[in-house]
Amino acid sequence: MSARQIHLMETLLPQRRVPVPDTGLLDPRDLRPGGGEVWFEIGFGGGEHPVGQALRRPDVTLLASEVFQEGLAKCLGLIDDHGVSNLFVWDEDARGLAERLCPASLDRVFILFPDPWPKARHRKRRLVQPDFLDLLARIVRPGGQVRFATDVRDYADEALVHFVNHTGFKWTAQKAHNWRERPMDHIATRYERKNIGDIAPVWYDFERC
Repeated sequence: MSARQIHLMETLLPQRRVPVPDTGLLDPRDLRPGGGEVWFEIGFGGGEHPVGQALRRPDVTLLASEVFQEGLAKCLGLIDDHGVSNLFVWDEDARGLAERLCPASLDRVFILFPDPWPKARHRKRRLVQPDFLDLLARIVRPGGQVRFATDVRDYADEALVHFVNHTGFKWTAQKAHNWRERPMDHIATRYERKNIGDIAPVWYDFERC
């Protein structure tokens, strides 16, 4: 990391870190009283998507998690460059934060190009599993949305099966190939443009029942 990135990790991260309480649950709506919706991005890479969404929607409070230091540093740099005040970051496993959020406290969740864990023996490490969807169903309000995107064919198939089989979510595709079309409100990232997966990106939007 550069000297500036190290400085931001030491100074800006404590200011922008999601302030979870020592005991009890966090209602993220309390982070900005009088604010609008609350969105949560899980695994933000270099931070281009959450920062872009925060700038586009200043009325929204965003939570964004990433465990890799390089990605965190890049995101903090973007936050600092643009003076973003409605984005809070989490530098630990996203599950740890999700477990500490109040029920029905999120309006949207983004899971964009998560680690596919391509080796068969590692598949159980993939984020989208039935138990994680149980957790999402608890913290996403009825009518809230979850967006999942991947460029890995077997993860796309596996994740869709898990979501469709879960009673807490319904797939909102309205027409054939709807899932192949990049959503109008999506902000592309450098990772996405690399096209390193084995398929073109697919996009699944689900609604909390």
